[in-house]
Amino acid sequence: MGTPTERKSRSSGDRLLMALALFTIERPQWTVEAAAEQLSVSPQTAYRYFKQLTGTGLITPVAGAGYTLGPAIIQMERQIQATDPMLIASRTVLVDLIQHAVEGSTAILCRLFHDRVMCMHQVMSRGPQEPVSYERGRLMPLYRGATAKIILAHLPTRTLKALFAHDAEEIAAAGLGESFDEFRRALAGLKRAGICITHGEVDPGRTGIGAPIFDRDGAVLGSLSLALPSARADEALIGRIASLVALGAREVERIMSDGPRTSELSPARVKIVR
Repeated sequence: MGTPTERKSRSSGDRLLMALALFTIERPQWTVEAAAEQLSVSPQTAYRYFKQLTGTGLITPVAGAGYTLGPAIIQMERQIQATDPMLIASRTVLVDLIQHAVEGSTAILCRLFHDRVMCMHQVMSRGPQEPVSYERGRLMPLYRGATAKIILAHLPTRTLKALFAHDAEEIAAAGLGESFDEFRRALAGLKRAGICITHGEVDPGRTGIGAPIFDRDGAVLGSLSLALPSARADEALIGRIASLVALGAREVERIMSDGPRTSELSPARVKIVR
């Protein structure tokens, strides 16, 4: 539980994080007064939060008495690019993977983030590209698309129960089941297959193929996926790419564990249960 001083410190830290979380793409600027109202605290308290966040460079003042995210965020982004194990391990794999895809495809690395998934990195093939919703740093729902569903399928049962209790209507709308038993059975099928294939669930005209990425303890970390132009994604191509995506996910895990080595993805080296 900690000492009273430690509990007070944790509580203060939580409130600072809540203040920082106010800054979103939808609302990138906040005044002290608006933040105080949103957080249900006094303007004096909100000002104290903002002063602390400004001192660390996490937010910075702008014209009109407002604040926005500060330069420390850019520094953290650079550190993530240089040190994140899954991101580092995936870069060469994504580049290799995209070589086997048709023009207009996008290879994507995503990470589980609370009850959503976040794009960490993407590599595009040659040729004209239709828009892809999975942009770096953008949070996406867990219930639509191969990239997210294959992560969802490998979450612990207790987590799935909590998600269903909170998002039953959204889960039903996504065709994943009207009851928790139906939801669990739908995900069990994806888990057995080891890969998820969807058509147009996130972006029209895109076929998604996703495979999970696990840590050393077998917990799902994220997913590796390919978004193909549906007009060119026949059954033979989907089957070949599915094998490569699954192999690529295993290679990311191996690199995270053992370090990089010279390798090339080959459909003959992996078998997918479909």
